[in-house]
Amino acid sequence: MIIRSARARSIIGVTKGILGAHLWAKILVGLVLGALGGVALSPHGLAVLSESHALVLGEWLALPGVVFLGLIQMVIVPLVVCSIILGIAEAASLDFLKRMGIKIVLYFVCTTTISIMIGVTLVQLLKPGLYIDQALVEATMSSGAEHAAVAAQQTFDDLTVPKRIANVMPDNLAQASLDKNMLQIVIASLLFGVALLTIPTKTAKPFKDLCVSGQVMTMKIIGWAMAFAPYAVFGLLCNITIRLGPDSFVGVGAYIGTLLLGLVAMVCVYGIIVSVLARENPLRFFGKLREVQLLAFSTSSSAATMPFSIQTAEEKLGYREDVSRFVIPLGTTINMDGTAMYQAIAALFLCQVFGIDLTQWEIIVLVATTVGASIGTPGTPGVGIVVLATILVGIGVPAEGIALVLGVDRILDMCRTTVNVTGDLTATAVMNRFSKQIAGK
Repeated sequence: MIIRSARARSIIGVTKGILGAHLWAKILVGLVLGALGGVALSPHGLAVLSESHALVLGEWLALPGVVFLGLIQMVIVPLVVCSIILGIAEAASLDFLKRMGIKIVLYFVCTTTISIMIGVTLVQLLKPGLYIDQALVEATMSSGAEHAAVAAQQTFDDLTVPKRIANVMPDNLAQASLDKNMLQIVIASLLFGVALLTIPTKTAKPFKDLCVSGQVMTMKIIGWAMAFAPYAVFGLLCNITIRLGPDSFVGVGAYIGTLLLGLVAMVCVYGIIVSVLARENPLRFFGKLREVQLLAFSTSSSAATMPFSIQTAEEKLGYREDVSRFVIPLGTTINMDGTAMYQAIAALFLCQVFGIDLTQWEIIVLVATTVGASIGTPGTPGVGIVVLATILVGIGVPAEGIALVLGVDRILDMCRTTVNVTGDLTATAVMNRFSKQIAGK
């Protein structure tokens, strides 16, 4: 596929070096070594060092990961804003944009609902909450109660679904950026993009050039951050394993297994969608996503992976530029299938742990709430646990219960982000096939 726009050439220039350096293989090595190193150093594992020395070493090992995550979170907002504005401003026409927009939003809602229903079904069939040791419940809640309560209170105050609806219009962009209210930021970006598409080209050019510069610069910073990725994955996983030990993973193993099974099932659904709706070979499709999936796994951020997703869509899969530049940035914020499934499974898992029986109607409300809560969730590491707190408060689970799933959230965050990014590229495949039909109407 020949890429004509200057912005496309700049994106390819920034991403090709990173994807061509076999970064995915280095990340995979860091993942394995981090887990093994954590088991060796953990006081609950092989205990090579004393507990105090192991904890101090874990903090130092995690330092590259802290720098890595800091660089990513620093550029998320400008990257999303510039990408959405340019994706819309470079669309073929307003009519094309309207038809594409209606179809993609309906598609996102459908796949998110399917993902949640898979999670709900698995929890009801496997009942992972019944396998949890009550002694572990009491110990974990006691140690993590304060942190969990703070997370729940922050979420209840700032991220409830009614407030998302009431405050959907971005009346203060500076405040929205400060709060990382991604739904408001996306809506504002959509409006700016549509406005650029409707004003004279000469008038729009300076602002479009500014957005191009902003996108390229943020991607350059992400490129620098990616140099830390293998060391970040090694250090973060090593530090987590040192502090928790292998026993903690065994204690909530049924919960982890249920979520991983659900995520695999959702990937299979993507394969069906690619085959039926996009009319592509699923094996070929997934084979070309390997590198971007591992980058998503390492960053735990679909927003940080967005430039690489666009590059994969255009260079490896051969999709239209106007489709990928519109669908992927939008999907990064409102298409959170993996995160939505995680929230549903975690909520029902904790209901089983605490003996809370939900009626069928309450489960339906939970599904609807989770769909709403997942839309506009920032594509940054760790935010899923914050949104989960809102859902738990609404169904009567003690706030301290969050501490039960908090310890393993980092690793599961990596897994569900991989599914989120796979979902964005699946949506791009579907919309790419429909784009000629849409343009021809």
